[in-house]
Amino acid sequence: MKKSGSTGIDWLKVIHLILVSMWVGGGISLVLVFWLAHPSTGDELYGVNLSMKIIDDFIIIPGALGSVFIGIVYGIWTKWGFFRHRWITVKWILTMLQVLFGTFFLGPWLNGNVAIADKLRGEAFTNPQFLYNQQMNAIFGILQVTLLLVVIWISVFKPWKQRKANTKEHTI
Repeated sequence: MKKSGSTGIDWLKVIHLILVSMWVGGGISLVLVFWLAHPSTGDELYGVNLSMKIIDDFIIIPGALGSVFIGIVYGIWTKWGFFRHRWITVKWILTMLQVLFGTFFLGPWLNGNVAIADKLRGEAFTNPQFLYNQQMNAIFGILQVTLLLVVIWISVFKPWKQRKANTKEHTI
């Protein structure tokens, strides 16, 4: 299959950086809103949760899915491939786990809280399901952002680099 030239790779890099910035920036924003917003009424609680849902729907989800898509393009049309280097394989595993966890857990917890806060308003402050969702998003939202930062670290430092083919170990 034909590989992309240097201009194409540069454009992929730009798009990838924008999408990753959306994902990470959105995640950090959700954590900050969660920890810094202190709603005192049911309407404020609904507004805070709705704003978090908007960040998720329009910043995080497009950033995450776009990052995966661009990663696939990188794997197919550049020399990097999917499994040529261990650090790329680790990035793929972490990225896919994060997308799946966000899709099946973080997103539903957040969306559930928007629906509960919309329906119950002030009573949501003591609703067991709302409190559970909130606690799970607090714990795993921080973990998600931390893992995103680890993936960025892996991208920059490229640990577990492929060893050179001509490197030989000397035996005594």
